[in-house]
Amino acid sequence: MPETSRRADRLPGSRYGTRPTMKDVAARAGVGLKTVSRVVNGEPGVTPDTERRVQEAIDALGFRRNDSARVLRKGRTASIGLVLEDLADPFYGPLSRAVEEVARAHGALLINGSSAEDPDREQELALALCARRVDGLVVIPAGDDHRYLEPEIRAGVATVFVDRPAGKIDADVVLSDNYGGARDGVAHLIAHGHRRIGFIGDMPRIHTAAERLRGYLAAMEDAGIDVDGAWTSLGMTDPERVRRAAEEMLSGPAPVTAVFAGNNRVTVTVIRVLAEQHRPVALVGFDDIELADLLHPGLTVVAQDSALLGRTAAERLFRQLDGTLMAPERIELPTRLVTRGSGELPPAD
Repeated sequence: MPETSRRADRLPGSRYGTRPTMKDVAARAGVGLKTVSRVVNGEPGVTPDTERRVQEAIDALGFRRNDSARVLRKGRTASIGLVLEDLADPFYGPLSRAVEEVARAHGALLINGSSAEDPDREQELALALCARRVDGLVVIPAGDDHRYLEPEIRAGVATVFVDRPAGKIDADVVLSDNYGGARDGVAHLIAHGHRRIGFIGDMPRIHTAAERLRGYLAAMEDAGIDVDGAWTSLGMTDPERVRRAAEEMLSGPAPVTAVFAGNNRVTVTVIRVLAEQHRPVALVGFDDIELADLLHPGLTVVAQDSALLGRTAAERLFRQLDGTLMAPERIELPTRLVTRGSGELPPAD
């Protein structure tokens, strides 16, 4: 073997020219193998002086824990899957990062993919991840029937749904208070004198869209306001559809004086439409958006903490894997009304 190849195979500090082991660390530190194991795995029962000696030996030898062997002994692959709606949606960025941070803290790799709001694609992705033996799944549902995951869950794949509940199975779910947040946002517009308030939301089959519509209707009912059918529009969130809905609400003999936008994509299009209006129209959006505070006026929103959603779901997933959870639970996180000016505009007429 050429000298360069022999040098490449050696690791600094190893007695055998191969990757240093716990036995090497124990010998160098003058301690038992179990003591090294405790230090490496962060277990108690080691004095500070001994821990220091072991850590110095680890650093000198360049020892690295073999996570692959460790997880295989436990029957795991140290990987989890995340099925999102749309990787490009800003709402899912902090959620994905939070799941990844929790996974990393548990020595696991995160693999994610986008369902593009297609139930078939969601199922294909989830089952593909299971076929690759991920230890668990965090799923943002696109469909409403998740019985296809029952065999995987019985086989030990920990599963948590986030942002929307699972369909037709009993499983852990972490949600935002979509109903309460929408109700608060619309009540805020009513408190500032608005009676003709439009609602533009996502497709009605989506849990979050249906809950936000329910919150809008509840706030209007609380105020004794009869909702005109022309004031509500649910459907695809593409700009063309949202623009058409907003322009229709803002025209005619009795146009709306305020709009409640059902998600961040709807909000962005509505902002563009309102910029073309010759009268001020109040706006409250569900979900915060980047640069919302720099608009004139600033954008009032119902904010949900997507990072907290992801972190809560991931922590629950690893509690399932650790065997510390028994029955599935529904966790609902509060939203927060952030007032910046657009929702506080009074009616123009």
